[in-house]
Amino acid sequence: MGALNVTASGGGSFLVQPGVGVMVWTLIAFGITILLLRKFAFPPIQEALDKRRVAIEESIDHAERTREEADALLREYRERLREAREQADDIVVRARRAAEKVQEEAKIDAKAAREELMEQTRRDVEQETRRALDQIRREVADLTILATEKVTRKTLDDDDHRRLIEDALSEFDFSQLAGDQNRAGSTS
Repeated sequence: MGALNVTASGGGSFLVQPGVGVMVWTLIAFGITILLLRKFAFPPIQEALDKRRVAIEESIDHAERTREEADALLREYRERLREAREQADDIVVRARRAAEKVQEEAKIDAKAAREELMEQTRRDVEQETRRALDQIRREVADLTILATEKVTRKTLDDDDHRRLIEDALSEFDFSQLAGDQNRAGSTS
């Protein structure tokens, strides 16, 4: 028990108050450890860190190039999209113009066809009117001859026929009849 007293009263534990010899040996061991680490551990660690730094820099450069390429592709895509929209708008405008032109031509063609049909109808009506007037003249002539024969009770020769027909026709106003037919044809 006497030994414990000395240690407790004699200045305490050696760990709290280390001696100079222990300090020197600790510094020597620390220096040797640093030298060994510097010679054998730090170069591979430094080399690994340098490789990692280079790989990170290359990745950053690659990412930057990729971003620039993506930006260029996006600009090119937007330009092509704008051109495509302009072309589509141009096609729509041209299609509208073509449709309007076709519609106008169809109207003009329809109007010309209608006018031609109207003219043909007028010609047909005039021709039918002339035929009808000729038919009426023939029938009037025949009736005149028959009436004259019955009145005179004799048969007339060709000269008498002609003279009587001309007299009857001169008294009858065919132009007025033709005018009535034209008015009736144009109103219908």
